[in-house]
Amino acid sequence: MTDQTDLIIRPLRPDDRPAWTALWTAYLEFYDSTVPAEVYDSTFARLMDDAPYDPNGLIALLDDRPVGLVHYFYHRHCWKVENVCYLQDLYADPSVRGSGVGRALIEAVYAAADAAGAPSVYWMTQDFNETARRLYDRIGTVTPFIKYQRP
Repeated sequence: MTDQTDLIIRPLRPDDRPAWTALWTAYLEFYDSTVPAEVYDSTFARLMDDAPYDPNGLIALLDDRPVGLVHYFYHRHCWKVENVCYLQDLYADPSVRGSGVGRALIEAVYAAADAAGAPSVYWMTQDFNETARRLYDRIGTVTPFIKYQRP
């Protein structure tokens, strides 16, 4: 576990763009994915906006070194009065995995959702992501839902 005094979780700032780009690129590479440059630009611009349904972003700094990120957003839900929170992207640098960075990022999203009055935080991962699933199994509940999408 990381010494929490060395770990800072804070909202992304405009000057975080180079670190965010490196972390998000590594996240996309983990999933064998790429996106065009305009998606990087659009996503970061949305993360810097404060529109109610734009994504929010947090960065993890360990000894002032960027080591993780999380993106989340709120949306309406037909089964609840309140908005719910979807944690879309979570990444911890491989050098810090297992040290508490991922947990701290998720707990920061939980705290943000609580502050926003969102009673639920949910996320998805791929079945092969065993390292992350060990954490998720400790701090979340697996649901029986299976994701489908348009081909």
